[in-house]
Amino acid sequence: MIKGKNAYFCVPKIGMNMFAVVKIAGQQFKVSEGQQLFVPQIEGKTGDKVTFSDVLLVDNNGTLQVGENVTASVNAEIVNELVQGDKVIAFKMKRRKGFRKKIGHRTHFTQIKIESIA
Repeated sequence: MIKGKNAYFCVPKIGMNMFAVVKIAGQQFKVSEGQQLFVPQIEGKTGDKVTFSDVLLVDNNGTLQVGENVTASVNAEIVNELVQGDKVIAFKMKRRKGFRKKIGHRTHFTQIKIESIA
């Protein structure tokens, strides 16, 4: 279970020398090697290897690569293929009309572990 409002945004460990900003399922994540994070649901089974080639920025010990100069890719392993987030409830009501509607949903996430930034 994921606890907290923005639990799928994980902060990389302090002291890591190399990190990258990668686009996964339309969202940007700051990742480093060995980090585990929750991303919007992606295709694959537990234990599968996935590669993200849409890397926006790479910082390697202070050496930055940004934009079209980036030739890196991020390799990850799927740790858990289906994790449900907290329930989000949308309540609609019109006063004095007797209209009330309660709708809820749970977002699906995939837990991945970053293996390498190459």
